[in-house]
Amino acid sequence: MQRHDYLIIGGGMVAANAVNGIREHDKTGSIAILGAEPDGPVTRPALSKKLWTDPDFTYDKIWMTPEEDDHTTLHTDTRVKSINRDEKTVTTASGEVHGYGKLLLATGGAPVTLEDLPAGDRVLYFRTVRDYDRLRELSGDQRHIVVVGGSYIGTEIAAALVQNDTQVTLVYTEEVLGGKMLPPSLASRFHQTYLDQGVKLLGGRSVDTGRVQGDHVILSLDDGSTLEADAVVFGLGVTPNVEIAENAGLEVDGGVVVNERLQTADEHIFAAGDVACYPDRILGRRRIEHVDHANQSGITVGHIMAGSSETYDHTPYFYSTVFDMAYKAVGTLDSSLDTIEDWAMPQEQGVVYYLKDARVQGVLQLNMDPDKLNEARQVLADTSEQSEETLKGRIEIA
Repeated sequence: MQRHDYLIIGGGMVAANAVNGIREHDKTGSIAILGAEPDGPVTRPALSKKLWTDPDFTYDKIWMTPEEDDHTTLHTDTRVKSINRDEKTVTTASGEVHGYGKLLLATGGAPVTLEDLPAGDRVLYFRTVRDYDRLRELSGDQRHIVVVGGSYIGTEIAAALVQNDTQVTLVYTEEVLGGKMLPPSLASRFHQTYLDQGVKLLGGRSVDTGRVQGDHVILSLDDGSTLEADAVVFGLGVTPNVEIAENAGLEVDGGVVVNERLQTADEHIFAAGDVACYPDRILGRRRIEHVDHANQSGITVGHIMAGSSETYDHTPYFYSTVFDMAYKAVGTLDSSLDTIEDWAMPQEQGVVYYLKDARVQGVLQLNMDPDKLNEARQVLADTSEQSEETLKGRIEIA
């Protein structure tokens, strides 16, 4: 059995950041990362954004290297089967046993899949660097790729592909692309931008079944129609990987439940990133899947595991960049809420406030300076009643 001062289950961005956080307080403690994926940590957002659209952002820049440390060991292709809290050990699928002083659950999430259409050479549930590599091989030369899902990953992949010599059909459940998240005026602009860029939009539809036939994929939609393409990419969201935590008797409520120190009820076990259900100081208890949370909660939990007395008091932002639209946001973006819009003229930059019972629940900033995010957090933290008069101009746009 190998024993480590710090053991991290999961080999993604949280793990890499946690190592950096630990090393700020403990230079020599032994760290082991057990990652299920065949590759080490990468800056995952680049797989659907910058690698496709920024010629100066090269493939070598995606890699994070927490293993570049004499006291840190990265194990890839290593899936953890169980945790023994009494013995403070974990057992891998291959039967290896690792002991720990402190254990971090950074297991992230697994893509939502269709039961009858497994992942394969032409069917991608986009998540990993291997998915990116394969999609690069499939794209270009005006091949036809269907993207399924109208949320962040789906819209980003569709935008990436159409800007790289690929015919793209985007299938999504909303009538207007972005309609569940954006107010009607902005959703309409978002929708039209995709049409103008050459993406074929099939709104109000979903994929029922599919099959691979030779070098093509045949998809059957819920309206009875079919689509044929060279490949299909699904972006249907993820399910948090909580099974090993549940089996170990840890509390799970949509994610692994932790306190303000990202600590479970077991004082030796922590959770951070996508898998953690944590108490946000502004938004209340929630689980967040975005990169800012992976970075900040990873660093913070590393500090805490190595002896820091701090708490996780960061309210994460999330962002997306497609074509000429770059938005950043904090809180809840739900178009069924009341919205107040504050735009520069022409409407290239602006702020959208989302309200329930006259209290701000979310703030979206379009094409604005990232430094304005702290102002958005301040608005979100203000629980007093708001109106168009109190919000317009509160965050300076220009």
